[in-house]
Amino acid sequence: MMKMQFGMLAFLVALSAIESGIASPNTVPAFLWSPHLHNGGMDEAVNYQVMSAKDLVDSVFTQGGWSNILCSVKKVEQPVVDVALVFIGRELLSSDVSSKRNSEPSLVNTLNGLFTSSNFSLAFPYIAAPEEERMESLLLSGLKQACPHNVGVSNIVFSDSCFVEDGMVQKLSDLQSFKDHLLSRKETRKEGETDLVVLCSEGSESNSQSGQSHSERESISELVSSVEQSGSKYTALYVSDPYWYTSYKTLQRFLAESGTGNSTVGVATTCDELCKFKSSLLEGILVGIVFLLILISGLCCMAGIDTPTRFETPQDS
Repeated sequence: MMKMQFGMLAFLVALSAIESGIASPNTVPAFLWSPHLHNGGMDEAVNYQVMSAKDLVDSVFTQGGWSNILCSVKKVEQPVVDVALVFIGRELLSSDVSSKRNSEPSLVNTLNGLFTSSNFSLAFPYIAAPEEERMESLLLSGLKQACPHNVGVSNIVFSDSCFVEDGMVQKLSDLQSFKDHLLSRKETRKEGETDLVVLCSEGSESNSQSGQSHSERESISELVSSVEQSGSKYTALYVSDPYWYTSYKTLQRFLAESGTGNSTVGVATTCDELCKFKSSLLEGILVGIVFLLILISGLCCMAGIDTPTRFETPQDS
């Protein structure tokens, strides 16, 4: 009960920091938790720094202890974890995780429940958008950097929606295939082995277009429940993909909110009567400024002409 109260406090502190207006439109939150791990005296913490996605991956492997979990040469330093789960979402920005402007309440409540009921948890409210690489690529690069000689992960699985360029990585198509994979690995996994499972969401728009029925909240809940029911020990990371928001979501929201105040996807791109009036008014102001400058220049030139006020009469010869 005391652990849950501390976890709830850490989660609420992270939300209150986001509400205070520190977050920019291009920052996303990340949450790391585990019901089976302990990290000395720092079982709950919130990192308020605005960090890059690469720094987040480094923190997960160092502060989160994933280098000890996933690297076989360091496993003796950390309790055994069977599965390391990674959920890369498309739904949340840092500003969305506040109680006043919560666009995904069910997802936030699910993360809150998992986060606060864990023995070990870390919150990263402000992750800046990377310029080039996506989160899944950074995660795979961070794993290879943390375990340069021997990765030590017995099985690495990514979803088809993840953008990774590694032919050695196994890919699965849907949520049911992930459940079947975890069930089969429960039977074949050797003692001390750890699986890395990465599930990338395609976003609500892509799900509606492709006919998929699983939201981010449902995917997280069902996959965690599947791991818990199998009796496997796990640690999990949730983070929104900053690269995806930079390239698409932020632009879409800006266009939707700067139009008529309606944040629906269908944003009008034509110029209405008010738009035409404003453009004509602006054109008239610019042309008027040009003519005013010409008039002032002409008056200054005329004022600069120095002519005599009277002329002498010519003398008769």
